[in-house]
Amino acid sequence: MQRGSVNKVILVGRLGQVPEIRYAPSGTAIANFSIATNEVRRDKDGNNQESTDWHRIVAFGKTAEFIQQYIKKGDMIYVEGRLQTRNWEDKDGVKRNVTEILSSAVTPLSSSGGRSGEGGASQGNNYGGNRASNNHNNNNYGGSGSNTNQNQGNDAVNDDAGGDYFGDDPLPF
Repeated sequence: MQRGSVNKVILVGRLGQVPEIRYAPSGTAIANFSIATNEVRRDKDGNNQESTDWHRIVAFGKTAEFIQQYIKKGDMIYVEGRLQTRNWEDKDGVKRNVTEILSSAVTPLSSSGGRSGEGGASQGNNYGGNRASNNHNNNNYGGSGSNTNQNQGNDAVNDDAGGDYFGDDPLPF
């Protein structure tokens, strides 16, 4: 990693599609899925304007297998990872690119039928690599995590993500 640079993404959103699972020649599971995040801002007239962004996520190994088995369309999940942009040329010679989040951890927060905050969040399970936690009831799957003193991100889950962080000013800058 270059000094002074950071490539870290944390998202909390709802799974928008059934995850696509495939396997690499080595046998490693690969999950591709998208989650939706919502944001509410006030326009210049004081009306709330909601927008939805879709984020492409890629998970590997035990995390991908967990997603295939336990996470369903509509479930609220916590995703932690890094951004990566891939470039390629399609069969017609057109240059293409896609920006994805390579997940290092995926945690279920609630099922599609439950209310926000129910379900998986109380279980404290964390599925991903190189993830640490200070909660001794948590399980770490798929990585070299340890029980140290890194928060699992539940503060972000309990925070009111739909709130207006910038008051009446429609622009944060």
